[in-house]
Amino acid sequence: MRSEEERKKLDGKQLVNESHPQVIEIWNNVFMEFNRKADGSLEPLPAKHVDTGMGFERLCMAMQGKVSNYDTDVFTPTIHFMEKVSGIAYGKSEKTDIAMRVIADHIRAISFTIADGQLPSNNKAGYVIRRILRRAVRYCFTFLGIKEPFLYKLVPLIAEQFKNVFPELKAQEDFVTRVIHEEEASFLRTLDTGIRKFEANTGNPIAGDFAFELYDTYGFPIDLTQLMARESNKSVDMEGFNACMAEQKNRSRQATAMSTDDWTSVREEDAVEFVGYELLECPSEILRYRKIKKGNKEQYQLVLNRTPFYAESGGQVGDTGVLEYNGAKIRITDTQKENNLIVHFCDQLPADVNAVFTARVDFARGSLITRNRSATHLMHAALRKVLGTHGAQKGSLVNDEYTRFDFSHFAKVTGEEVHQIEVLVNEKIRENIALNEQRNVPIKQAQESGAMALFGEKYGEFVRMITFDRNFSVELCGGTHVKATGEIGYFKIIGESSVAAGVRRMEAITADVAEAWLNEQLSALDQVKELVKNPKDVVKGVETLLEENESLRKQLDIYNSRNPVR
Repeated sequence: MRSEEERKKLDGKQLVNESHPQVIEIWNNVFMEFNRKADGSLEPLPAKHVDTGMGFERLCMAMQGKVSNYDTDVFTPTIHFMEKVSGIAYGKSEKTDIAMRVIADHIRAISFTIADGQLPSNNKAGYVIRRILRRAVRYCFTFLGIKEPFLYKLVPLIAEQFKNVFPELKAQEDFVTRVIHEEEASFLRTLDTGIRKFEANTGNPIAGDFAFELYDTYGFPIDLTQLMARESNKSVDMEGFNACMAEQKNRSRQATAMSTDDWTSVREEDAVEFVGYELLECPSEILRYRKIKKGNKEQYQLVLNRTPFYAESGGQVGDTGVLEYNGAKIRITDTQKENNLIVHFCDQLPADVNAVFTARVDFARGSLITRNRSATHLMHAALRKVLGTHGAQKGSLVNDEYTRFDFSHFAKVTGEEVHQIEVLVNEKIRENIALNEQRNVPIKQAQESGAMALFGEKYGEFVRMITFDRNFSVELCGGTHVKATGEIGYFKIIGESSVAAGVRRMEAITADVAEAWLNEQLSALDQVKELVKNPKDVVKGVETLLEENESLRKQLDIYNSRNPVR
């Protein structure tokens, strides 16, 4: 056994290897020197550091001489505000104290996350936000007696408190406030009914199908039902709940089930080159393929060594086209990304998978998609100038028919504002601004130059910058674009609506589709003119017709009142 003096001279690795497993765990957690593998062996980390486990709140507690995180100035302003609104003093009751602490913690997390771009939803990260928010709402409702939306009132307080360390929240204060208010109002509409149903349930444990009903019908996350059960000294039949959840998922899965065979390699090489930014056709060879089955339909997936086909990403749909060889054509019906591979879908496998093919993108469809993608950048820049810089992208879809753009905004976009956006975009189209494309730009350099990162996109160490006038539109983007804005032709917004709390949606068309739409509108207008006898002012003509119709209706009502049917 080594002496204490000898052990102090040893390096960390030697000490860990000679220590008790608990000592190893403590050393590894604090000094972060090793990665413990599945077989229990320790692998040295490429970068070593110290992790004290002391988070921001604990550090504040130590520096301010408090005995609880919630006694520090990180949380006390929020708690004091709750005391004032609810009329309940903090420190008088364990239940209300817990409620205030939960609310103070949850509202901070929710506010920061929404400001960071994640909206409440029913899946993935968005559902985590929704669960946290609903848990806080329930504490307000049950323990503080607040039966109307309240959490949103805390956002301005938090935004002001953290404005110097998290300015993003202050900048989006109105947006975040509106999102939380809408979420609260939505949940409160069913919360009271759901709580009454829960309280009327005398079973112990709470039946799984009942817990699922609370989740599915009343929006109660299962962890909220479990929390309410614990407060009543009950438990929840989680096996039953999970069975109900699995049954629902199976029904959904059966509708979208897809089976895949293993990949069959044709060539040893793995490198895949995308040439779609410059070319719409190129010689290609198949690297690997596999068969997939969805429902009763069989398809094949191909990986090519060189491809002009853009794989769906960033809201832009995948390209379609053909593979040609010896007069034969294999139709490519879609292009997707899978584990950074560009995967091409086709309904039949080429007879000779070893052939050299000509890969050709559908030119007409690809051109329309490209125009809509570039128009989306111009629209994004224009709406930020018209509506304000809070109008950040929250989602998009770009295909050959239209571009659909979701953005943060707390009110309906007026007709005049829509018109201003259209005018600004069409001005930039007529300027025929040349595309400035920069590839492999370090992400930090791109951000410092003012390039906008789009919501939902994941960026690596190096990015591609797309610029149409440095003073107008600079964005990070991997999509295909026109060489100059004049190629877009014409831009027209055809729809504006709400899709979520604080999120609006615009749909717009360009080029050939916009021309066809305008011709349809003009044709309809000509038909209206004919119906009202071709007046010089068609609007006045329609108004006159409506007035005559209303006058005749009133006369008919008078006649019927004087001559009732017997």
